[in-house]
Amino acid sequence: MDLHTVTDYRVARDRHDLAAGPATAYVGGGTWLFSEPQPHLNRLVDLTGLEWPALTVTEDGLEIAATCTVERIANLSGSETWPAAPLFRQCASALLASWKIWKRATVGGNLCLSFPAGAMISLVSALDGTVLIWSADGSDRRIPVVDFVTGIATNVLGAGDVVRSIHIPAPMLQARTAFRKIALSPLGRSGAVVIGRRDPDGAVALSVTAATDRPYVLTFDWAPDSRELEEALAERIPDSAYYTDAHGAADWRRAVTAVLAGEICEELS
Repeated sequence: MDLHTVTDYRVARDRHDLAAGPATAYVGGGTWLFSEPQPHLNRLVDLTGLEWPALTVTEDGLEIAATCTVERIANLSGSETWPAAPLFRQCASALLASWKIWKRATVGGNLCLSFPAGAMISLVSALDGTVLIWSADGSDRRIPVVDFVTGIATNVLGAGDVVRSIHIPAPMLQARTAFRKIALSPLGRSGAVVIGRRDPDGAVALSVTAATDRPYVLTFDWAPDSRELEEALAERIPDSAYYTDAHGAADWRRAVTAVLAGEICEELS
């Protein structure tokens, strides 16, 4: 898509280059930005010139640059020995996109769009990830991804704020995981994505995305039985959080979420 209103394209080389006005957008992979008209924009700032390392492994865990591609994330499933490693490709495959998009689409871009079916939102919320934000005033802040996304296509970013990276804590990479996705058609956008995580100490976490307007994570001291799970879903996810669009009705999303969550709890127990 030609963005005919854009008259200025800059490649950022350091943080000072990120200063932006109201008609500016940041470009990571650009797969969504260039997919439809953006008449409100006249300036683009390319983040790839910052040359952030895509993936950094430390004793504290995994740091994922905002400009890391979905393909790089998916490849972690075949190259790492973490028990949670299969989840990287599973979540990447939940993104309705071709292999060409995988090569360009970025983790940070997927989070910043904050769409319910954001596959990287599913991944990061399931692994208790946090988002490092470079604020426009020069300060840094790190918040859980479940607090970063606030609704359908909305998040906590203010004007001039940039997502720098995403951190996955080391203990989460040692957890056993279970993944379920459902859509109305074999290649359709996710109607519900439920991911379970069993930590080394036996605690269980369930993340619910795609079915709800923002990510929800339910935590338990152990794998809940069917009654405990039913009560937790009803108490911790309000009915109003499930939404209706062309990819599924709210009542269907609520029902299939319960079914998938039950399967995951049985698997993890």
